[in-house]
Amino acid sequence: MVAMALLPILTAPDPRLKKKSQPVKAVDGEIRQLMDDMLETMKAAPGIGLAAPQVGVLRRVIVLEIEREGTSVGPLFMANPEIIDVSDEDATYNEGCLSVPEHYADVVRPARVTVRYLDRENAQQELACEGLLATCVQHEIDHLDGVLFIDKISSLKRSMILRKLVKARKEKEREGSGDRAPAKKEIEHAPAL
Repeated sequence: MVAMALLPILTAPDPRLKKKSQPVKAVDGEIRQLMDDMLETMKAAPGIGLAAPQVGVLRRVIVLEIEREGTSVGPLFMANPEIIDVSDEDATYNEGCLSVPEHYADVVRPARVTVRYLDRENAQQELACEGLLATCVQHEIDHLDGVLFIDKISSLKRSMILRKLVKARKEKEREGSGDRAPAKKEIEHAPAL
């Protein structure tokens, strides 16, 4: 068994997060290793969803595992996920993102979706999703098309968030790498997707 690795998570405004990902030809050993590494990285972050572009890999791969808000799903491994059906009804969710750390905003999306994808064994699957799972699937698929949740909010709020992220990055670079990790704050927001 190959050991799993923690991968660095890109943060906005990294230009790689705005690129469109390429389809996976088949879920082979290399893609399964990527999925495993992504799952380990997501759990350590901690998050409930992660897309390959967030770790600098422009492939259409996402992983999800949700254990909150009455939802228990996964882990799910999806290659080439595509939404094949959406509900007419919308839902609003206060979204966060591992690539937009410590920032949250209400995003309106279809309340229910059906997604078709290749699973970890390269078998085609379809999954009907609602609630937090539907939000998470849509959020992660957006990453594959170079779309962040902040692209779905007002330009003013998006600009404010991006300025704060750039400022935080510059401050971190000025401080140097150091041996001391910053203390994690308890946040009473939505989970990072």
